[in-house]
Amino acid sequence: MKRLPIVVALILMSVFPALAHTADISTGKITPEKDRAFRVDIGFLATDLERIFSQTMSERSGAELSQPGVLETEIGRLIQRRVSMRDAEGHDCTSRVDYAGEDPANADSALVTLAFDCAAAPATLSYDATKLLAAQGAKGKHLVTLEGENAGQTMLYPSDPPLDLSKPLETTWQLMGKFLMAGVEHILTGYDHLCFLIAILLWATRVWPVVKIVTAFTVSHSVTLSLATLDIVTLPSQWVEAAIAASIIYVAVENFFSRRVDGRWRDTFLFGFIHGFGFASSLKELGVPQHAIVPALASFNIGVEVGQVGVVLILVPTLLLIDRQTGGKRDKRLVYAASTIIALFGAYWLLERVGLLGMVGLGG
Repeated sequence: MKRLPIVVALILMSVFPALAHTADISTGKITPEKDRAFRVDIGFLATDLERIFSQTMSERSGAELSQPGVLETEIGRLIQRRVSMRDAEGHDCTSRVDYAGEDPANADSALVTLAFDCAAAPATLSYDATKLLAAQGAKGKHLVTLEGENAGQTMLYPSDPPLDLSKPLETTWQLMGKFLMAGVEHILTGYDHLCFLIAILLWATRVWPVVKIVTAFTVSHSVTLSLATLDIVTLPSQWVEAAIAASIIYVAVENFFSRRVDGRWRDTFLFGFIHGFGFASSLKELGVPQHAIVPALASFNIGVEVGQVGVVLILVPTLLLIDRQTGGKRDKRLVYAASTIIALFGAYWLLERVGLLGMVGLGG
């Protein structure tokens, strides 16, 4: 029985992504050029692109990816097959790949630049990323920024139709609801953040310590989320992700040595600064333009808090209900088993994020 938490953790590690929270977000910046030509810059988190690439290996059977330039070429083709422009009469614009590889502005991201020639498509144009969104998965999102006469932004989801480029896109304020939902989704699918929050609350039996813990975490991560998003303070994402994993190990192991919850708000306040940088990386991947950064930041942060409060409102009453069913006292076996699983997750993520488990990079 003592081996059960370890077995469970190993099974779960095979199910959940190693990086704990891939954003499932891509960006598309459409820039009109002369003679009905368009430049489209498609951006991804490198980890998201690696996942999509690995899931579509059947498309490049026989390709020698170890040869110089072949990997970048195949990445370009992967996106070119999934992004198109056409007019209302069904005429497709011709396209070519101008660049594929690491984003020169962000080492943690990938960039594919497509050039579209729409001279033979004279009618109203639409931008179609439905195949790309299908590859990203059910939670995929594609943030489109249109430059030029109808400049604006919109967020596309897998069920959305192709985007009519002749119509005005959403205003910044209309997008705020989508940024809020992105914040909620990030905390609910951010398995590392959830593990940290669960571990810190496993001994909680009263409301006031929980309020202090949540408030402290909110205050500190809001500070670094804002500083990082506004590019006032930045840290290498690998360091941040490794530190987040280390924080998970710390609070999980602490459960074996202390049952006092009253003072744990200090832990969440300290580690919240680190987690804030992790939240910021997801928001920055949305490619929010400078004029929209403040409302997007506010909406995303509110979404994170809504998701966090939702988790607490489910977790703490569940623990108290279990207490009532088991004699009114927190069962240490439950806490120790959950803490063991969470600590193993943290150790796995830490080893992966410092490169000891190894990953295949975009550059080969």
